[in-house]
Amino acid sequence: MDRRKSLKALALGTLSVSALLSTTGCDDKKTDAAKDSDKASTPGYGRTDDEKLRDKQLNAEPYFTDPEMKTIAVLADIIIPADEHSGSATEAGVPEFIGFIVKDKPELQLPMRGGLRWLDVQSAKRVNKSFTESTPEERLAIVDDIAYPEKAKPEMSQGVAFFNLMRNLTATGFFTSKIGIKDLGYVGNTPNEWNGVPDDVLKQYGLAYDEKTLAECLKIEDRTKIMTWD
Repeated sequence: MDRRKSLKALALGTLSVSALLSTTGCDDKKTDAAKDSDKASTPGYGRTDDEKLRDKQLNAEPYFTDPEMKTIAVLADIIIPADEHSGSATEAGVPEFIGFIVKDKPELQLPMRGGLRWLDVQSAKRVNKSFTESTPEERLAIVDDIAYPEKAKPEMSQGVAFFNLMRNLTATGFFTSKIGIKDLGYVGNTPNEWNGVPDDVLKQYGLAYDEKTLAECLKIEDRTKIMTWD
């Protein structure tokens, strides 16, 4: 199974355009007006004072311990590794996203912490090491037992529930990051260049642009200028 394609399909099917736009913070191409203003790139721009205060409070104290964050990073990169198209989950900032989201949604804290503990217990039983201390092959052996709910053994149910949550959070964090948006090929309202009706379509209907229209309306170098009419 191509893990990245499956997660991409999941992201496209569940993430709304508004969610993509509100979480990316992308500034790939800016107009002159946007460059003159730092609002577009200011963290928290558009948020109320109460929202800014809450963000500050949530960011003040971490929920996960350093070992837990290390486990989250390792597991996130198993779910979405780097490939020829884009970077890994950790390069997209997924661990930091998960660290924030469990404080924003406290009901996720116990399932996440319990799941991380479950991973270490499983790893200790199998290879007498924590999940992060085990080899990549040993980690994948555990993941394979919980990544496919329809194939998982009943005694793996707790691990399956945790992995489902972790996979969903990883996909959400990745595909709403700048790296993930680029990987999706999503361009949103990015303006493109219009070169007029294609020649074959014009010929099909016996039409053609006159020289004046071509000169005034289809000049790439003049596309930022305001049109004036005779």
